[in-house]
Amino acid sequence: MSSSLALPARGSRLAFLVVGLCWLAVLFDGLDMFIYGSVLPHLLATKTFGLTPDRAGDLGSYATFGMLVGALTAGTVADRIGRKKLMVACVALFSLASGVCALADSLAVFGLGRTLAGIGLGGLLPTAISMVSDYAPRGRGAIVIGLLMTAHHAGGILSAYVAKWLVEPVGWQSAFWVCVTPLLFAPVLARFLPESLSFLVAKGRTEEARALADRYDVELPATKSSVRQGAADRWNALVSLFRGGEWTQTLLYWLASFGGLLLVYGVATWLPTLMRAEGYELGSALTFVVVFNLGGIVGMLVAGRAADRFGAPRVSALWFALTAAGVFLLSVHMPMGVTMVVVFLTGVFLNSAQTMIYATVSIRSNPGDRATAVGWTSGMGRFGAVFGPWLGGQLLAAGHGDWGFTAFALAGLSSMVFIGIAALRSAKTTDTDTDSTEQELVAAH
Repeated sequence: MSSSLALPARGSRLAFLVVGLCWLAVLFDGLDMFIYGSVLPHLLATKTFGLTPDRAGDLGSYATFGMLVGALTAGTVADRIGRKKLMVACVALFSLASGVCALADSLAVFGLGRTLAGIGLGGLLPTAISMVSDYAPRGRGAIVIGLLMTAHHAGGILSAYVAKWLVEPVGWQSAFWVCVTPLLFAPVLARFLPESLSFLVAKGRTEEARALADRYDVELPATKSSVRQGAADRWNALVSLFRGGEWTQTLLYWLASFGGLLLVYGVATWLPTLMRAEGYELGSALTFVVVFNLGGIVGMLVAGRAADRFGAPRVSALWFALTAAGVFLLSVHMPMGVTMVVVFLTGVFLNSAQTMIYATVSIRSNPGDRATAVGWTSGMGRFGAVFGPWLGGQLLAAGHGDWGFTAFALAGLSSMVFIGIAALRSAKTTDTDTDSTEQELVAAH
């Protein structure tokens, strides 16, 4: 009896290890992602590199374009070389790219650094989501992914304080030097993060997988749920997302992800600048970044628990509706206290709405296809992520900064519609199918 009790305790040790290391990696991901938006008001005020709002929007899009490339290739590369190696490479890449930004003497070099950083940032997130999904307790996939994503917003909070404490007294370069420090974490990740068990089994490294499973007393994945091998089979992993009636759901998730990431990265890039345009001082504008990301942390925990109970698509649709309302209210100048509450609630709903799309795709994918499914959903959404920062810059350059929040709110409404339709289709499928479907979804964890 004591031995049976020990199994979950020892098995959970591996889950804690994987989630903990991935959490730190995503923390650094968030720091690097948000740092540009946090220093942007200073760059515009000092006209660094001759920066204007439209050029600033272009720079924001460079990073998100890199994220598009990273996200689209992450699943395929991870299924080929392993999720662990890819995560280590991504952390090293975006850390070194921040050093390029800190050393930049021209807008072109700075833009190159942000593009390279984006590739690492875009590759890390879907890979980390896939990794923790492999080790999440059954039935708890959404809450574990939500917990992981709190790290992204903790990185956003850290970026605001880095900008607040270092940019004025030391210079904007110092903020990017701080973003180089995660390079020291890459060897730690390489040493202690275990490889995906399903990947090891798929590659025929059964003894290595069994040794890891025995060490932590976790279940060895079945061979049939393994990651595919070979270029043709990896292509089949993508094609399988469109077989039968799956193509409709896949397109709905991709369209919802487009609007969601347009909203997420548009607001992440331009929130401090847009709030300054509304009449708030720089210190207050950076405080909004902190409050916004605190809301994001709360939202991830609340949404993950709600999604595990009511379904991620339904929660995501409701969250996007509330996000649209909150973002629109930010275009109205309100008392500081009211504005803080609106910013916090917007952070609660905005960030977790998009994450619940990833949770849905991850939970409902076969383990062998999970990295590809999440990577391509994230990748299609990155087109919106590229468009969002550019759109904000164009509106500001044209003197229509007050329309920025309205445009982002409309993007939230579009995502609500697409994910809402997906939720209705899911409800219909659940009502039509037998309990075996639910068992397949649980097994996909």
